[in-house]
Amino acid sequence: MLILGIESSCDETGVALYRGDGGDGGELLAHALHSQVAMHEDYGGVVPELASRDHIRRLIPLLRQVLADGRCALAEIDAVAYTQGPGLAGALLVGAAFAEALATALGVPTVPVHHLEGHLLSPLLSRRPPRFPFVALLVSGGHSQLMRVAGVGQYELLGETLDDAAGEAFDKTAKLLGLGYPGGPALAELAERGRRDEVQLPRPMLKSGDLDFSFSGLKTAVLTRVRELPTISDQQRADIARGFQDAVVDVLVGKSLRAVALSGLRQLVVAGGVGANRELRRQLDAAASRAGIVVFYPELEFCTDNGAMIALAGALRLQAGLAGKPAGAFAVRPRWPLTGS
Repeated sequence: MLILGIESSCDETGVALYRGDGGDGGELLAHALHSQVAMHEDYGGVVPELASRDHIRRLIPLLRQVLADGRCALAEIDAVAYTQGPGLAGALLVGAAFAEALATALGVPTVPVHHLEGHLLSPLLSRRPPRFPFVALLVSGGHSQLMRVAGVGQYELLGETLDDAAGEAFDKTAKLLGLGYPGGPALAELAERGRRDEVQLPRPMLKSGDLDFSFSGLKTAVLTRVRELPTISDQQRADIARGFQDAVVDVLVGKSLRAVALSGLRQLVVAGGVGANRELRRQLDAAASRAGIVVFYPELEFCTDNGAMIALAGALRLQAGLAGKPAGAFAVRPRWPLTGS
């Protein structure tokens, strides 16, 4: 079965072709991605209307590219998977309308996919994929969640952020430090030049006894520290970035290991854009090794939004008999909890 995957939930347009049933015999044939970072940079963040218009411009060229790269014909596609939500309503509508129209023309079913489910399952595209069941740390955009994953569509929420997610905190803190858009990667790069323990910041809810997160207070602590300085040198800015990143990493590592211990499992999956953070991977790998836990990550190219994870999720849902509908009428879901998908 050949699945076309389409991702358009925010500021990246992704298209991919996946052949197989989503199991060990599956194969990602081709994927292509266009990032809108350069377009939104001047505005300091994503402009929804511009994002939607750019998705319209990119989808057909990207589709042609993956068909050529995968050496497939349009008529070979057996189903079209697309991101139904959550995300920006206009951006989601572009991808959903394109997918439903194409599937109607081809006479094949569509598979609406939850964006976070795509991230959650993306490590299955790796050369060394995890096996169900596992615990997952999902750190993508406005989401920081710990999940117990028993199988496709079988998700139990263990803990989540009570306010700002880790990714949001990275972006907001980057703005406080005068860094450009996108802020998260820029802050992580700056933190590499910072001195460890030079700036001490709180570890919110690290010892709360539950698996929830809170990062808004950490962002406020950075704001207070910046305001205390009459001027801020490049080294001081790097030290603050290092202190902030270390605090976030300590909380994510501590909560993740606790979740795995409470679950009785030995596998931890890390997915989402923050999962690409080098310091998080270093600290988590070291702590997990000491605890006898195996950690799995998606390939770096699949940490951010992409069509490959949507194509894979569509294939897995079809295999499990969980989704697939005749093409035609559709709706998008800008707000959509994963456990209700």
